[in-house]
Amino acid sequence: MGRRIGILGGTFDPIHIGHLIIAQEAISRVGLDEAWFIPTGEPWMKTGSRISAPEHRMDMVNLALECNPRFQSSSEEIDRPGPSYTVDTMEALQRGDAKGASLFFILGMDSLETLYRWHQPERLLGMCTLVAVSRPGHRDFDRSSLDRIVTGASDTVIFIEGPEIGISGAEIRRRVSQGLPITYWVPRAVERYIHEHGL
Repeated sequence: MGRRIGILGGTFDPIHIGHLIIAQEAISRVGLDEAWFIPTGEPWMKTGSRISAPEHRMDMVNLALECNPRFQSSSEEIDRPGPSYTVDTMEALQRGDAKGASLFFILGMDSLETLYRWHQPERLLGMCTLVAVSRPGHRDFDRSSLDRIVTGASDTVIFIEGPEIGISGAEIRRRVSQGLPITYWVPRAVERYIHEHGL
């Protein structure tokens, strides 16, 4: 049987403790062998937002993952020019580093609610199994909205109740800009990196 790999994408600006807990929860609940963190290159759904440079976000991800051998990072989206579409990333992984593996795309329930707006969501549903994790304010979901993308898609999604940790990158950036501590919000090495590089 091939590897079972969970894929967690995002801007990771910065990666925080909530991301790590979600990935670990998916590994234990879904029986994954690994979780791969893939920072977004150009997030097309966040155009106009000011985000840290890709190399900084990649460095922070690598620092955060050092303590867990089942966590890996991939620069797949950062290395690819143009907007980052999840469907293109999954296709590249299937042809490359994750060839022969079963892929599970991990996302928050809030992201699942907007899946119909993603680039070619019907192709994405055919490439991987979605693992949706509950988030604060997003516990319930109208599964029939997935069936409007692909008939029967709602039956293929794995829903897991994650610990509801209301931490966001936006809140961490706000705290840093106001000189407030982010200790325990992010791994210690990431906190040091943010201060050393003035992010």
